[in-house]
Amino acid sequence: MELGLKGRRVLITGGSQGIGLAVAEGFLKEGCEVALVARDPDRLAKTAENLSKTAPGRVRTRAIDLSRRGAPQEIADEFSDTDILINNAGGIPTGDIFDIDEDRWREAWDLKVFGYINLSRAMYRHMRGKPPKVICNVIGTGADKPMFRYVCGNAANIALNGLTQSLGGRSIDDGIRVVAVNPGAVETERWRNIHGKRAQEKFGDATRWREMLSNDLPEGRGARPDEIADVVVFLSSQRASWVCGAVLPIDGGRLHRDNWF
Repeated sequence: MELGLKGRRVLITGGSQGIGLAVAEGFLKEGCEVALVARDPDRLAKTAENLSKTAPGRVRTRAIDLSRRGAPQEIADEFSDTDILINNAGGIPTGDIFDIDEDRWREAWDLKVFGYINLSRAMYRHMRGKPPKVICNVIGTGADKPMFRYVCGNAANIALNGLTQSLGGRSIDDGIRVVAVNPGAVETERWRNIHGKRAQEKFGDATRWREMLSNDLPEGRGARPDEIADVVVFLSSQRASWVCGAVLPIDGGRLHRDNWF
């Protein structure tokens, strides 16, 4: 399917690895120009170098911590010509309410929750009245099925679902579609590290991380990052021109599995 994205300018936060990297690859395949934002300058530079081998001249980068006050506005002003914003930066720690103290909770929310809010606000001002523009938030199914061992992330995801729906209730009138995807389990480096830590604690061997996976995963696996990226790219195209304020789960149907019997 021709998505009509060639030449569109895309800004991706958390773009140096995992889902963000897969999204960048997806947009580059469609002929877009991509700007990647991440905190680690070395990882970001390496990612850009690798992407530029297949997409010369179409990758820009900026290393910055979006949790820092004022940083989202800096990024919005630097990349004010952005057509499509993908909010993706931020990993929320696992644990129950007693495992995560106030400082760690605020640190996580400063990046993911307030990072999304502040960059969306700043970029909205540049995008308004210049359709077609898109803001796509990569969130997570913790909002749809909260679990006590992911309390900080559940609360963050619920807040970002509300942000998406609230903005999307009128943004299309300003020429901006605001949408979101809620990935379930995705086999990223971060995901493997989480389960590797659990395997190390249980078996003394982090390489046995697959044995820690929930037995209710569809097909017994997590999603590939490109399976998430393909949906993000489609939703960001004019093929999805009447999708606004929507939050789409991407979890292989896991949310609707009956695990009570």
